[in-house]
Amino acid sequence: MGRDVPALVFTREDRRRYRIKMQECLDAFAQMLRESRFETERPQVGLEIELNLVDDEAEPAMRNSEALEAIADPAWSTELGRFNLEINIPPRALTAGGPDAWETEIRAALNHAEDRAESVGAHLIMVGILPTLRQSDVGEAALSENPRYRLLNDQVFAARGEDLHIEVDGVDRLRTYADTITPEAACTSTQFHLQVAPEEFADYWNAAQAIAGVQVALAANSPFLLGKELWHESRIPLFEQATDTRPQEIKAQGVRPRVWFGERWINSVFDLFEENLRYFPALLPLCDEQDPVETLHRGDIPELGELTLHNGTIYRWNRPVYAVARDKPHVRVENRVLPAGPTVADTLANGAFYYGLTRALVEEERPVWSRMSFSVAEENLHTAARHGMEARLYWPGVGEVTVPELVLRRLLPLAHRGLELTGMDSAWREPLLGIIEQRCVTGRNGAVWQKEMFHHIDATARPGRHEALRRMTQQYMDYMHLNAPVHTWPVD
Repeated sequence: MGRDVPALVFTREDRRRYRIKMQECLDAFAQMLRESRFETERPQVGLEIELNLVDDEAEPAMRNSEALEAIADPAWSTELGRFNLEINIPPRALTAGGPDAWETEIRAALNHAEDRAESVGAHLIMVGILPTLRQSDVGEAALSENPRYRLLNDQVFAARGEDLHIEVDGVDRLRTYADTITPEAACTSTQFHLQVAPEEFADYWNAAQAIAGVQVALAANSPFLLGKELWHESRIPLFEQATDTRPQEIKAQGVRPRVWFGERWINSVFDLFEENLRYFPALLPLCDEQDPVETLHRGDIPELGELTLHNGTIYRWNRPVYAVARDKPHVRVENRVLPAGPTVADTLANGAFYYGLTRALVEEERPVWSRMSFSVAEENLHTAARHGMEARLYWPGVGEVTVPELVLRRLLPLAHRGLELTGMDSAWREPLLGIIEQRCVTGRNGAVWQKEMFHHIDATARPGRHEALRRMTQQYMDYMHLNAPVHTWPVD
C-alpha cells in the first residue's frame, strides 16, 4: 500500500481485468523462480518505523502533512492517520559499518525529524499505541489526506456492509463501533525486513512465524487503547479487528481475515502469493500498463504491480515482499509483529534477536517448525499479546514455559549463534542481546513500564485517568529521548 492511488469507483470490468493481471503476475513470478532470476549475492536488512505525532501536552497532533513538509526527506511518508508518520531506513548489510553505525544513522534521522516537526507544533513518539488517544481522535476527520487511504476505507466498508465492531477484554473491557478504518491508525509498528534467496525463503518465513509469540512477549508496548487498560500488546487484536472486511455471517463460514497469521507452514514463497490470489478478493483493482509475461520474454524484469498491490492489502504478521532494486528482483520477509519503541536501543536489540534467532533456527538439522504445530505458533502469538512477559508459551522439547525462562535458557544462546554466523562479533552482539537478557531478568518491557507508571501516578496524585495517561506519556517521551533501554526506566 505504499503507492498513491486516485480516488475513483471500480467497475466489474476493472475487477475482471485485475483478476486476469494478477494471474499473469503469478505466472511470471513462478517462471522467475524456476529460472533463478533473483538477487542473492548481497542480502540486505531493512527497517521501517511508524511513529505518532503529539503536541506539547502529549495529546495527538493531527499535523502529519505539515510535519512531512517540514522534514522534507523522501525517507519519510504519511500513514493512515493524520497523527502518524513513517520512516523507511535505507537497506544495508547487517554488519555494515561497525557496531554503532545503524543506531547512529537511525537516531540522526529521528532527531532531525523531531527538530523539524517541532517547528510546526508537533513531536514524535515511538510507541505501539499512543496512550492519550481518545475515541474522538479516530473518526473520519483523522484520515490522512492521501486519496489511497480514503479509497481503502471505502473498499473495506463496501466489503463489510456494516460498521466495524472492536471488542477487547483485558484489565478493562473495550466495546466500540467505528464507521471508518481510522482506529487502525492507533497501531504503530516496527517492521524488520530480511532479504533472502528464494530457495531459503520458506525456512526463514517458517522460523519467523515460530518465534512471533516470543518476539511480542519480549517487546510488548501497547497496553492502553482509548483510555482502557487492555492486553500488553493491544495492537494485535486491534489491528485484526480494525481492517476486517468480513461481517459476522462471513466469519462464521470460515472465510479468512485480511489480518492473518496464516494456516500452515510453507514450502516456497510462491505458496503465499498463490494464497493471496486464491483466498482474497481485490480491494484496490488498479491495473498497470506493463504486461509481466511479455516483459519477461524481452529479458527485462517485471514490476508485478498487481501482485504487489494486492499483497499490500493482505496484512500477514510475516509478509512476503517482491521488489526490484538495481534492476534485479529480490524477495524478503517483512516481520510486522512488533510495536514501535520504546527507544532506538530497544528497537535494535529486538532486531538483533530476530535476525540472529531466525538464522540459527534455519541452520538447525531438525527445524523447529517440524516439531511444532502451526496452530500452536498462532496461539503463542495471541497468548504473548495478552500477557506479555508474564505469558507461558509452548516450545518443542521444553513444553509450556515462561517467556524469561525460554529466552534465557534456550533462545538467547541461539540468537548469539545466529548473529555469529552472519559475521557479527561479540563486541556488537553482547550489548544488543544484553538488552534482551536484562528485560528477561527484570521482567520489564515497554508495556510493563507503562502500566506501572500509570498506576503509580494514579495512586499518588489521583489526577483522573486521562491526565494520568498524559503524564505517563510525557515521562515516556523524556526517557525515550535519553535512549536508555526501557528495562532501566524508573517508576517514580
